Amino acid sequence: MDKPDFGKIARTPGVYIFKDGQERVLYIGKAKELRKRLSSYFRDEARLATKTLAMLAKVEHLETISTTTENEALLLEASLIKKHRPHYNILLRDDKDYALFRLDAGKPFPRLEIVRQGSLRKNGKGGKTRAAPGQAAESRLTAAPDGNNGKAGLRFFGPYTSGRAARLTWKAIHKIFPLRRCSDKAMKNRSRACLYHHLGQCPAPCVLEVSREEYAATVGKVILLLQGRSRELLRSLEAEMREAAAGLRFERAATLRDQIRAVENTVEKQAVVLVREQDLDVLGLAESQDGLALGLLFVRGGSLLGSRNFFWPKLELADAGELLLSFLLQYYTSLENMPPRVVLPWNPEAGLADKTADARAEGGRARPAEAGTEAWAGEISSREGLASLESLLSELHGQSVRINTPRNDSEEKLVRMASTNANEYARQRGEQDLPDQLAKLLDSARPIDRIEAVDVSHTAGSLTRAAMVVFEGGKPLRNDWRNYAFDNETGGGDDYAVLAAWAGRRAAAGPPWPDLLLIDGGRGQIGTVYKAFAELGLAGEFCLAGIAKARDDEGRSDRRAGNIEDRIFVPGRSNPLGFKPGSPELLFLQHVRNHVHDFVLGRHRQARNNQALKGELARIPGFGPGLARALWDKFDSLQAMAEADNDALRAVPGLGATRIKALREHLALVLK
Repeated sequence: MDKPDFGKIARTPGVYIFKDGQERVLYIGKAKELRKRLSSYFRDEARLATKTLAMLAKVEHLETISTTTENEALLLEASLIKKHRPHYNILLRDDKDYALFRLDAGKPFPRLEIVRQGSLRKNGKGGKTRAAPGQAAESRLTAAPDGNNGKAGLRFFGPYTSGRAARLTWKAIHKIFPLRRCSDKAMKNRSRACLYHHLGQCPAPCVLEVSREEYAATVGKVILLLQGRSRELLRSLEAEMREAAAGLRFERAATLRDQIRAVENTVEKQAVVLVREQDLDVLGLAESQDGLALGLLFVRGGSLLGSRNFFWPKLELADAGELLLSFLLQYYTSLENMPPRVVLPWNPEAGLADKTADARAEGGRARPAEAGTEAWAGEISSREGLASLESLLSELHGQSVRINTPRNDSEEKLVRMASTNANEYARQRGEQDLPDQLAKLLDSARPIDRIEAVDVSHTAGSLTRAAMVVFEGGKPLRNDWRNYAFDNETGGGDDYAVLAAWAGRRAAAGPPWPDLLLIDGGRGQIGTVYKAFAELGLAGEFCLAGIAKARDDEGRSDRRAGNIEDRIFVPGRSNPLGFKPGSPELLFLQHVRNHVHDFVLGRHRQARNNQALKGELARIPGFGPGLARALWDKFDSLQAMAEADNDALRAVPGLGATRIKALREHLALVLK
């Protein structure tokens, strides 16, 4: 790309987009001042990172979008990255659909519900509630900041990565604090109290006179517990118990005593890591030979409740600064329950040259060595990047958000713990063998090493082509790729008939058989191929699976770039297999599918072009489709026909002197 005219680039905040010659988005970035930021790409190449130079070599087009504020630029950047998933941006794939507790404190007798964040987004409910990755330990209460979606009284708590943990927590809360469980509709139609009332776990506001003030007090205690303010809750319960005992209300005092014991038992199961009841997320980085791993710890109410780990292959320490900024932006702008603090593993304002590789020994905590320090620091070394993020997140979540480094030894230990988790996660990923992982997911007795993938393409039933690509050891084996042509009588526009016919031709070719035969299609295509091979006695020779396209909100096939939600089907099973969206196994099968899809489209397009050229010959006076086909069978192109001597042309049946003269005159006009 030529150096742009910087005089035409605005000095405002905004977003810039680098594209290649085919208008594909390569990189999306944010700038406090567009002209200044873009000019830095076209100064001294020696100061640019290797990845940046590789990206700029492919750039053909530059687009800019000005915004009013830097916060708007950050939000636009995050939105565009999620939409386009550019190759040179660091992308966060977070496919989990988390469970939340929802409590509408604005209702007279609210109930505690378990909802899924994915369903809230899909149905447009829950306001700004979005996927909020976090993890709660099994069978213990989550203490997390609650969110408010803008509707008075509607609050969310969580999230839980485990549905089982959410259900256990829900049951534990109802055993300690009696709340109604039935829906609003069921509550209106009840004529007598339910079983939970007789068990002492529901006050039965559906049929009994229940004090709204007392019920609201119970709801307030549940909120304290879910917020992680267990110590405050215990103090309140103890004071209430003493007051009840002093008033000779011993039954009430006994109930409060039982609640105190239940809360204490719950709190004891939580790992207390901070003396103060603080809410914060802690990040740690670790480097492996395959990439960078990031560990994230969730501390709520001073207790460690869970963790998440992320991995980016092929990244190095030089990419760590961009990785942190990208992660903070993409992760926390999609988060509903934002903690007031995020702790990073180092001070971005400090010089980085004094951080040596020796720090890696601290439980896997990765800090940059001197090599690559300048490139690694980049934009994050200035306070500008984090300050703008803090401002944006504070605005989004309606609270003060700080992003800084550990303040004491306890927080330093948490950073080391997060880095250790990241290091272990990277090690485990390195030990995972893709053939074995695929075999496990597909229930295969042998590793999935050789994969053959098949796809079909045609135009209104004509020029039907089936293509097969082969991968071995994760690499394409192009010498084994095949293209199969079918006439209209064999398949026409019926993909199922074409696949059945292809199965016969593949069986006739014989070994080597694949470990996995992957069909671009769903249950119908798989059933057809399975039946065809079964009739040929090859049903158990290899695994058979189909990869079906993801669906959009209207149920239509969705092949958008970056889509990670395709489904894998196998014969005899109606539901897809449990491949996690974004997992290495699914991404690899998608990679194979994309190759066969492109391959069959290319061969079909070539067939269309050849047919068009045959039609060109058929328009010559005295030439029919048969003669045109005979010419194409002998010569590869029109140029080859024009360069052939008369003897070579006369070798084509039906081509005499008169027709040779007409052919040369026509080619002279076409090729001039």
